[in-house]
Amino acid sequence: MLEFARWKYVLAALIFVIGALYSLPNIYTQDTAVQVTANRTGSVDTALRERVVGALDAAAIAYKSVEIEGETLLVRLADPNAQIHASDVVRDLLGSDYVVALNLASTVPAWLETIGAKPMLLGLDLQGGVHFLMEVDEAAAIEKRELGYVNDIQGLLRENKIAYTMVERANGGIAVRLRDAADRNAAAALIGREIPAVDIVDSADGSSLAVTLKQTEIRTILDNALEQNITTLRNRINAIGVAEPIVQRQGASRIVVQLPGVQDTAQAIKVLGATATLEYRAQADGNAEEAARTGRVPPDARLYYERGTRRPILLSKRIIASGDQLDDARSGMDQQGGGPKVDIKLNPAAGKRMLDFTTDNVGRFMGVVYIERIPETKIVDGKEVRTARVTEEVISYARVNGVFGRSFQTTGLGTAREASELALLLRSGSLAAPVDIVEQRVIGPSLGAENIERGWKAVTYSFVFVLIFFVAYYRVFGIVTNVALLLNMLLVVALMSLFGATLTLPGLAGIALTVGLSVDANVLINERIREELRAGTSPLQAIANGYDKAAGTIWDANVTALIAGVALFAFGTGPVKGFAVSLIAGIITSMYTAVSVSRGVATLIYGRRRKLARVSI
Repeated sequence: MLEFARWKYVLAALIFVIGALYSLPNIYTQDTAVQVTANRTGSVDTALRERVVGALDAAAIAYKSVEIEGETLLVRLADPNAQIHASDVVRDLLGSDYVVALNLASTVPAWLETIGAKPMLLGLDLQGGVHFLMEVDEAAAIEKRELGYVNDIQGLLRENKIAYTMVERANGGIAVRLRDAADRNAAAALIGREIPAVDIVDSADGSSLAVTLKQTEIRTILDNALEQNITTLRNRINAIGVAEPIVQRQGASRIVVQLPGVQDTAQAIKVLGATATLEYRAQADGNAEEAARTGRVPPDARLYYERGTRRPILLSKRIIASGDQLDDARSGMDQQGGGPKVDIKLNPAAGKRMLDFTTDNVGRFMGVVYIERIPETKIVDGKEVRTARVTEEVISYARVNGVFGRSFQTTGLGTAREASELALLLRSGSLAAPVDIVEQRVIGPSLGAENIERGWKAVTYSFVFVLIFFVAYYRVFGIVTNVALLLNMLLVVALMSLFGATLTLPGLAGIALTVGLSVDANVLINERIREELRAGTSPLQAIANGYDKAAGTIWDANVTALIAGVALFAFGTGPVKGFAVSLIAGIITSMYTAVSVSRGVATLIYGRRRKLARVSI
């Protein structure tokens, strides 16, 4: 007969409560906001808040609140115009010590956030998001390759016992000065044979060579730098947890990055635009104090300054290992020194160089150089000028006390947060060349507010029409069907919110399809009950038989659609994957609500009647 176990009612009630809780954040609208995050030299504290409040008051900008939230200062404003005005004022006030970014701030109550309930992210085509246009620094990419060739040429000449007095970058190429003019032909032939990507030009004095990159090599360098940067940016975006980003090439040297529904644009700017890496260099011979005072630096050395103390240090021009040669980087706390650290694991080639160096240089010093490149925007003569501030500091200068190779740790970092950000940048990959953010904007829905409003109206009216139709056609069982449909929509929204899925227009199409599948399932059940009644089965038995006999067909149809959804998710990208996510979530919830929840509601209405004359269907 028509029965429904009590534990199933408890489960349905629990699922309904959880679904309602995790759907609830979607009713809260977001505030336009300006987010301020400190660079390494700045700090977010009460004094900063007072400075920002004073500047906003002086500019007569109305704001909802200015509060410190974690490690950021968040200024909530009433509308986008005030947001843009406020960002200009705050950016002029704080300068380069802080990252000032446009943002959308959540208004979800803290008690919901405590249980992990967050609103569903909307894609650029529905909500908008952050749009970056980034340009690869072509000169830096070429310089990096030329520096690599400088080391290669020095190694070749040493291995072949050709004496030289200088190998360095000069005048858009590499200048090689030999100790003996008689070695010029041998050196030219050696370099041309081992490094075919360069052209060699003799100089007038007969003892020098000018090495320049071939045009084909330059084009290859730029193409490879762009493709590597695209891959690295994707890795970095994945590391900060942005759902369904768009990272694609535009033209010869630009990259478009779109971050839909992003919540922390300041962090995105820092991670995408910054270039931070480490270089491990050997101690160089010479007097660092004298080199800093006179400006005369030994030819095989470079002058650096130690972080904090600003003590001058001479390090070798040759790099033992660098951040782009590692396999892994993890931040943590140093158990001995007590400060932050980054555990480094080099690739095999760099690990062998480190092992060779430490084996031969126990007792000598090695320096760890921290290199950071931060994009800056300044207004010069009323025009926006984009530059980059590069800092190179020695964060660790210590004696090599033992032999080590691929795995070791780097200390000397200022804060745990700095160690975490450095590990993230190193782990997600080194940029082949620096990138500058030449355009940044928070964009609205691509379809326009009017089209979005019409779209929601169409969805609402069509759904209401379906609900009215079911009640008119199936009577009481129309109400049962409507309860199942409404709970299905609630659970779809809850699931997508819980797992952080991004809802796009294709995602809406997926939800519409799952609503259709849920409608089909309920129609199958209702029509099966009517067939049982026409065959003369008693009302209660007809209801039970209708659910039992339709369940198999419903499961077959939905499992088939689920397999298709999984295939789309596994092999699709971008919008296709968004469609697949909403489709999978909707199929799972519709199977449960159509087969189980609607039967529970029908049992509540009819199950206690032992003698039922007719069913309103």
